Amino acid sequence: MLTEARLARRRLLLAAPAMLLAGGACAAPARALTVYKTPWCGCCTGWIDHMRRAGFKADVVELEDLAPVRERHGVPFALSSCHTALVGTYVVEGHVPAPDVERLLRERPKALGILAPGMPLGSPGMETPRGDKEPYNTLLLLDRSGRTAVFARHE
Repeated sequence: MLTEARLARRRLLLAAPAMLLAGGACAAPARALTVYKTPWCGCCTGWIDHMRRAGFKADVVELEDLAPVRERHGVPFALSSCHTALVGTYVVEGHVPAPDVERLLRERPKALGILAPGMPLGSPGMETPRGDKEPYNTLLLLDRSGRTAVFARHE
C-alpha cells in the first residue's frame, strides 16, 4: 500500500514532464542588456528596439558622457560609437546586429566584447528610408590595448 508521502511523490514525478512543457522550458528567457546612451540620440533607440525584437530585455541608462563607461570596459575612443551596452560579461559597442550578439553569447570567445565602430549606414538603428547600406565589420575587442579581430562582415 502506498503511503501518503509516496503517493504525493509519484504524482509530482508523473506531472513533471507536463509542467516543464507548459511552464517555459520551451521558451527562451529574455537576455538582459544594459544600454548606456545619451538622452538625445535617436539611432540608439532604433538599435534598442532591434535588440528587444530579437528577445533581449534592454534596460536603458541615459548619461551625458559615455567616456567613463567605455573606459571602465576597455573600449578605446577610436573604436567607439554612440552607445555602449553590457550583456553577460561582454561589452557591446555601437550598432552591432542582434545575430552577432547571439553568436558572441553562444560561442563565448575570450574577448572583452564586440564592436561596430562609428555609425555604419544600414546597421540596426541606422537604417534609411531608401534602404541605403554600407559594408562594415563587427570586431571582437580582444583586450584593453585595443587589439581587434573581425567577427562578422556585413555587406
